[in-house]
Amino acid sequence: MKRERLGSRLGFILLSAGCAIGIGNVWKFPYMVGQNGGGAFVLLYLFFLAIMGIPALTIEFSLGRASQKSPVKIYKELTPDKKVWNIHGYMAMAGNYILMMFYTCVTGWMLQYFIKTATGEFEGADAAGISAIFNGMLNKPIPMIIFTFIVIVIGFTVNSIGVQKGLERITKYMMIALLVIMVILAINSIFLKGGVEGLKFYLVPDLNRMKEVGFGKVIVSAMTQAFFTLSLGIGSMAIFGSYLDKERSLLGEAVNVALLDTFVALVSGLIMFPACMAYGVDVNSGPPLIFETLPNIFNHLPMGRLWGSLFFVFMSFAALSTVFAVFENIISCTMDVTGWSRKKACLINGLAMMVLVLPCIFGYNIWSGFRPLGDGSTVLDLEDFIVSNILLPLGTLTFVLYSTHRFGWGWDNFMTEANEGKGLKVQKWMRWYMAFVLPVMILILFVYSLIDVLFL
Repeated sequence: MKRERLGSRLGFILLSAGCAIGIGNVWKFPYMVGQNGGGAFVLLYLFFLAIMGIPALTIEFSLGRASQKSPVKIYKELTPDKKVWNIHGYMAMAGNYILMMFYTCVTGWMLQYFIKTATGEFEGADAAGISAIFNGMLNKPIPMIIFTFIVIVIGFTVNSIGVQKGLERITKYMMIALLVIMVILAINSIFLKGGVEGLKFYLVPDLNRMKEVGFGKVIVSAMTQAFFTLSLGIGSMAIFGSYLDKERSLLGEAVNVALLDTFVALVSGLIMFPACMAYGVDVNSGPPLIFETLPNIFNHLPMGRLWGSLFFVFMSFAALSTVFAVFENIISCTMDVTGWSRKKACLINGLAMMVLVLPCIFGYNIWSGFRPLGDGSTVLDLEDFIVSNILLPLGTLTFVLYSTHRFGWGWDNFMTEANEGKGLKVQKWMRWYMAFVLPVMILILFVYSLIDVLFL
């Protein structure tokens, strides 16, 4: 079967960035900035994004383009005689399913919040009232199932049309709309009375604040955020490399995707911090920053219902862009393994996903007594832990070792593929860094993240 192609370079960049851009950019990045001293953390994040995220992203794009296959078949195509690597292909495929088992559920929350905001349900409610609305949403499994199923149906319907006509066309318009809405919200937030203090905290490095948190903790947190922000390790990016032609070198494309992903994260901070400072909101709120704190902020804004509705439209777009991208990975893996048509793969995976999402939904109500990672944890936390703390770092470590050493695909093959076409090139001097230093950094992150979740 002939491999589909993306219609344009812009489509490739927006699709890849759409996969990387998600809920984590909007609430996790600002609250990580808040917890880690503000501007100094932002500078460290940008530094580690350049030295860790971009090289790993270049490798994943290269594996996809060279193999012209989904992650489950990459190793079989490139090194058919080295079968031990095939294990990771199936782990990557499984990782995409596990990610969507909770991500589609959270995307459903965003759709519900858009409707609640647009219909004025939050108007007049104080902080306790808004918290009650959020908890009430989690306690009702049937509405959550309905909205999650809507997300699944939208995702697989768009992907069933094809890569160019469905996935690329819809994501292009959605991502452009997302960026426009973000800029409008950021401008509105920056000019709030009292917002200047939020900008200072966010953009001006302060070593004293960094010292209070702990230099080591801030550095490792910046490494973690830079690494996880690009959705590396389960082949979500390799799939778009497989749809790409040879006209552009892949280091340059990795830089473009990382810049767009970072732009969204940075603008999210411009939306959050001035508003939080203007209304005395704790920037360390974490997940409640979106679902409990922000509706309270919108209640105080002129035309708050409009701004709130725009925000949750934007959040839905950000979440759906990742859903589309990961669903494409699942579909492509299924087609490569079974030989099914795209529409059949969409139908069967759609039905399967409707079953797989139920544990996450029930974890907040029917199974709320199940605490897999200790007090206060849910099924969602367990699924997120498996993906973020195990599969992503170990998957990226596998891709990096495979692409830079003789016992895998090898550095020469990787560099030849990455440098095909116009644009930034991988240099020979980068070999020792990417083959030895980068794997050690990823391993440190993996060990630290396990200790942080399981023992601290």
